[in-house]
Parts: sequence; structure tokens; C-alpha cells
Amino acid sequence: MHTPSHLHINKDTGLPDIQDFAEFGQALRSMSNDEQTHKLSDGMGDLSKAIERVGQALSSNQRGSTVGPLLVDLLTALRKHRQLVVALSEEWRRLYEYAAYLAALNNFRVLIGQWLVERNITGDNEVVIEDFEMIGWRTLGEGLMMIDIHEQARNQAQAESALAPIDESRLARAKNWWGQIRGKSDAEAASTEPF
Repeated sequence: MHTPSHLHINKDTGLPDIQDFAEFGQALRSMSNDEQTHKLSDGMGDLSKAIERVGQALSSNQRGSTVGPLLVDLLTALRKHRQLVVALSEEWRRLYEYAAYLAALNNFRVLIGQWLVERNITGDNEVVIEDFEMIGWRTLGEGLMMIDIHEQARNQAQAESALAPIDESRLARAKNWWGQIRGKSDAEAASTEPF
């Protein structure tokens, strides 16, 4: 059984229609009561702000003396967020999307480290990063996918547990076991109503 996504899908692009992470965080809080989901979305919001700061500095052609510290801040935000992801429960780690998101975070962190090292080696005060925003948003997109799949799985499990029929053979065995403890015969135990 497929559970539909909670994210609003843009009909033209087929992708989630999210304007910013503040909007996403609010929507997520309204559809989830999972504490780890809330912490993860808050962490992604912090990470998105760091990505936006670097992106704004690059798009306004600011020099390396401004962009360099912003990249260091982003690297710190990535490390902090990665620690949060690594600490998620087994329920999260079983998801295929968990491994994909963790790999995306690691790759993004390595790229930022390389950009910083290259800048220092060349002594260039310019920071030129092709496709920076695309890489940043693609990384966060992996996280969004993981959260959405996790929420779908939680909702499906809750629906299935609420609708699970009572297994009559298990109920009969339990009645028999209870009857034996109480000293009744099998026939008497099977006819006993549950307490």
C-alpha cells in the first residue's frame, strides 16, 4: 500500500513546491508529532540559512575575505547537522534515503573543505564555486526526501496497527495458557471470555 506524500507537489515540475525551509518546517510540525523529525527539520533550517548566506555572498560577487569565513561557518553547520543525522534512531537508519542523505552531507562537506584548501593554496582572494547553490539544495533535497519517506512509513505503520485483525488462533492459545495457569481444563479455558 502506497501512502501519498505530505509535500505539495508542483504540477508543472513534479517536484515538491517549497519556497523556503521556514515554510517547510511549519508544514512538517503540523503533520508530524515525531520529536526526531522536528529536530532534523530544525537542523536542516539552520543548514539552509548557512547555504543561503554563502550563495548570497557569491551572487553579489563579494571577495574571498567575506566568502571564506561564510564557508567555514557552513562547514561547521554541516558537521553539527551530520552529528544530528548520525544520532537518529534505527527506525531512520533502516531507510535507503538515510544512507543517501548521509552520503550527500559527507560529499558536500568534502567539497567545501576542498574549496577552502584550494583558495588558501593559490592565495586567490576570489572564491569561485560553480554550481554551489545547486549542490547545496540538492543535498538538502536528499534530507527532505528522507523525512518525507520516514513520515509515510510512520503513518502507514500506524494505520496498519490500528486495522490489524485479531488472530483467533493466538487468542485461543492465550486463553488456553491462561486457563492452565488458573487450573481450568482446555475446554473451559477456550470458552472463558477475555478479561
